[in-house]
Amino acid sequence: MRHGKTFNHLGRTASHRKSMLSNMAGSLILHKRISTTLAKAKELRKYVEPIISKSKEDNTHSRRTIFSYLKSKEVVKELFAAVAPKVGDRPGGYTRILKLANRKGDNAEMSIIELVDFNEAMLAEKSSKSTAKKTTRRGRKPAAKPAVENTDAPLTEEN
Repeated sequence: MRHGKTFNHLGRTASHRKSMLSNMAGSLILHKRISTTLAKAKELRKYVEPIISKSKEDNTHSRRTIFSYLKSKEVVKELFAAVAPKVGDRPGGYTRILKLANRKGDNAEMSIIELVDFNEAMLAEKSSKSTAKKTTRRGRKPAAKPAVENTDAPLTEEN
């Protein structure tokens, strides 16, 4: 019984899990979107979000710290050159997980994990929505008019 289980071990040893998450984070930063299982995507999100937060401050210490996680100079360059300026004003939530159909071979839940600010389709849709007039429906529906009880009777001041 695993009381206080803090993260998913993904059925791997610690060294294998660390290498796998490092490689997946590098692929995510380079390609901006990768397809993987849902469990790996959720763990990758926990791994890569602090790295992206650290990249907002461009100095030698943060570059070396991030390099110790990602192990690739090209990925670190891409992170500081392209990703960090785009997410500079965002307070968190740099990734999005989209669920896909289950994998055919073993029925594993598949998903796409992507960097939020790099999905052109959703950004275009968001900008078109923001230009449209927004209407809100607050309050109750207007009360229905009372039906006239007797339409044959002549109109008087009482009716």
